[in-house]
Parts: sequence; structure tokens; C-alpha cells
Amino acid sequence: MAKLSLFARRRQRVRTSLRARGGSRPRLSIHRSGRHIYAQIIDDSAGRTVAAASTLDKDVRGKAGATAEAAAEVGKRVAAAARKAGVTQVVFDRGGFLFHGRVKALADAAREGGLEF
Repeated sequence: MAKLSLFARRRQRVRTSLRARGGSRPRLSIHRSGRHIYAQIIDDSAGRTVAAASTLDKDVRGKAGATAEAAAEVGKRVAAAARKAGVTQVVFDRGGFLFHGRVKALADAAREGGLEF
């Protein structure tokens, strides 16, 4: 059995707690790379992505890359797409990423955009 990295262990711990208290709410999953940040709302019961946004989107791409401001813009965009799809309540899945910096900026902007979590 291979030893898991600290990141993989955090990811497992977060996903386990989400399954325990998530219920039927869709999951706002984020991924943060060195250059970009991605967010998608996933309906696990149906197995499909309801809404998505990232710094690779045409409207956001030229402005900024790996900054908190760009993450906030992605949070606003994913919240708007979720509202358009009829989703208001989600469970925040930060993956193995710590809740600060760009991850926190995205979460705060998504809350301001109307998502409840």
C-alpha cells in the first residue's frame, strides 16, 4: 500500500466529511494550479457538471492569472452560472487546498454572488 501525500490525505478527509453532511446538495469543487484556478458545480447524484468557470474563460483570461482578484472573478462567474442553472445551495469542496488566499477569495465571491454554503 502506497503512502499518501499530505495533499491526498487532506483531499480524502475533506471528501469524506462532505459525503457525511452533504446530502443531496451539489458540490462546488475547486482546483488551484500555479497559473489558474478552476471551479465547477457538480451534481454527484446525476454525475454531471451543472456550472463551471475558470481563469481560462475568454472574458477573464487576459486580465489576470494566479491572483486573488482573478479567483474572486471566477467565484462571481460560477455563482452566476449556478443561479442560471437553478442552483442556490452547494457544499464547498476545497479538495486538498488550504482555505486561504485564492481559495478563500473564490469562496467569498461565490457567497456574494448568491451561493449558500
